[in-house]
Amino acid sequence: GMLTALSNRIGDVAFLLAIAWMLNYGSWNYIFYLEIMQNEFEMLMIGSLMMLAAMTKSAQIPFSSWLPAAMAAPTPVSALVHSSTLVTAGVYLLIRFNIILSTSWLGQLLLLLSGLTMFMAGLGANFEFDLKKIIALSTLSQLGLMMSILSMGFFKLAMFHLLTHALFKALLFMCAGAIIHN
Repeated sequence: GMLTALSNRIGDVAFLLAIAWMLNYGSWNYIFYLEIMQNEFEMLMIGSLMMLAAMTKSAQIPFSSWLPAAMAAPTPVSALVHSSTLVTAGVYLLIRFNIILSTSWLGQLLLLLSGLTMFMAGLGANFEFDLKKIIALSTLSQLGLMMSILSMGFFKLAMFHLLTHALFKALLFMCAGAIIHN
């Protein structure tokens, strides 16, 4: 629990810094001034902070250790963390800020890190014996896939994958909980 809380505090700080930086423009409706400020340093910094926040929430490579460690929680708690609330917040945040990713080098960096996350989680799941950790690593691999889809500019496909992942991962947790209970 402490690893999860401390890892996500980094993303919370980055998110609050981006909010404070956007307040300098007079509003938080960044869509209105995104075309004007598209190649400016300030917009790149806001995009970098939002990407850092999303990477900590969605457990991408430098911050990926908290997601399998959070599986020590009871199954209903870990089901909420993995399928519907915490890990999907980062992907949804980047879906909202998808224009910043496609107009700068941030999308290429996210593609590299999400590809590494996908590979690391898939490889780690092959050598794991605990059922809940296998589910956690499959979630991590799917999050890497969502982030890589998003970094290539297909934000509608990433949103569709996010919704179907939440539904089927919740069903998977119901089945795993029944197996563990029996």
